Amino acid sequence: MKNSVVLLGMFLLFIACNSGPKTPEKQILQGGALGTTYGISYISKTPLLTRAAMDSLLQVVNQSMSTYWPDSDISRINRGDSAVIVEPMFREVFELSGLVYKASGGYFDPTVGSLVNAWGFGPEKALEMTSDRVDSLMAYVGFSKVSLLPSGKIEKNDPAIYFDFNAIAKGYTLDRIALVLDRLGVADYLIELGGELVAKGRNTISEKQWLVGIDHPKNEDRNNPIVKVQLKDRALASSGNYRKFRVDPETGEKFVHTINPLTGYSENSTTLAASVLAPTCALADGYATAFMAMGYEKAIAVAATLEEIEVYLVYVNADGALDQYMSEGFKLSVYEQAE
Repeated sequence: MKNSVVLLGMFLLFIACNSGPKTPEKQILQGGALGTTYGISYISKTPLLTRAAMDSLLQVVNQSMSTYWPDSDISRINRGDSAVIVEPMFREVFELSGLVYKASGGYFDPTVGSLVNAWGFGPEKALEMTSDRVDSLMAYVGFSKVSLLPSGKIEKNDPAIYFDFNAIAKGYTLDRIALVLDRLGVADYLIELGGELVAKGRNTISEKQWLVGIDHPKNEDRNNPIVKVQLKDRALASSGNYRKFRVDPETGEKFVHTINPLTGYSENSTTLAASVLAPTCALADGYATAFMAMGYEKAIAVAATLEEIEVYLVYVNADGALDQYMSEGFKLSVYEQAE
């Protein structure tokens, strides 16, 4: 039976039984996951997690929500299988998606999958996009067109509606890892997955706050971030178009990975990157995606209406120069900023 209670139980079985050092140490676990890499640092007297434990969690996430796994629940639902009963993690992500969808005015929408594929950023083959094709695909976009029934089945207004949780599932996965560490009694940790982060407590070995960097959109050197942030009991997620794009080999036209669910087009705007501080990484992930789709001015206005959500935007101003915006709450977390 696939559910989060069983999954947490599996993780607890991986607690190391051998005697370790009597004083806490910084434990580190690294590996590959969800098409990227992860790193977990936590303070403990003994190692509590193993690669096998992480693989177990990631397999359950992929089996539930990976559009790259043909037999996953989401892939079966996307093919029109109405008999699938989703497990609790899918249900949570669905409900979180609805929350961000509503709060963002539809700029975050996991039913955008047909457009993601068509523009060449999903598991399906890219299509030649015309205004007529975009208009036709927009008929399959809209979170209001889907519902989660009490039975655990997904109901779609049209069988062709295609879910894509990639803009929130990575953050959600980090939240699940954090929950496991919480259940193991770990008070101080930093988890990173593909650039998304969750931190609790502090690095008690160095007696410092967990310090993380946000990539500079104009600098390929990831060792020189545009800003460094002190992260405590918060999650940080970033979205940007400066690395995630494709170029049409015939026309040379550039298409960025941010798709505007309200227009259906690849949103090549003046906003280069959005970073969000939030109570959970799923929320940070979802809002960072939404802020990229809605653009600089609207993102600032919407962020101001959201409790416990702080935003940092990097954009090109009217003079063509790189500029930045930080909400007041985000400023409080800044440790160091590049000139």
